[in-house]
Amino acid sequence: METSAKLYSLPFGNVKTYLFALLFVAGNIALPQLCHLVPTGGPTLLPIYFFTLIAAYKYGFKVGLLTALLSPVVNHLLFAMPVAAVLPAILIKSGLLAGAAALAARYAKNISLSALLGVIISYQIVGTAFEWALCDNFFLAVQDFRMGIPGMLIQWFGGYALLKAIARI
Repeated sequence: METSAKLYSLPFGNVKTYLFALLFVAGNIALPQLCHLVPTGGPTLLPIYFFTLIAAYKYGFKVGLLTALLSPVVNHLLFAMPVAAVLPAILIKSGLLAGAAALAARYAKNISLSALLGVIISYQIVGTAFEWALCDNFFLAVQDFRMGIPGMLIQWFGGYALLKAIARI
């Protein structure tokens, strides 16, 4: 399934880059707060990544990277979640997600379920390798694959639905 859409690559010199990044960071602050109302909602639903995916796919790497880096840091400063011990791994995975989503959008030139699946699988696999190197614990590093499948499915299908909904903007 593919949907044509207006996809952008906003530069750092454009005020829209920062406005969109702030909007998506706000989403990445609100969504985890909602998900943490559910037991193990964070590790299961992976909410900190959702709006990073949308930001980077729709508005390019720079908006995605700002969202990827600011979201976990602001959440940590405001709510101590994610905890400091996992913040480096989440920042790496968020940055990888921003890069993979922007790259996929650039080459796909449309909203595609297969492109989104490729983004999610690639950032998770590469991110898991980095996380394993950071924590030296394979079982902990593969937590997203052990617990986060529902979150990955939400990213895949929910991301597709939201990107379709904002396709003409």
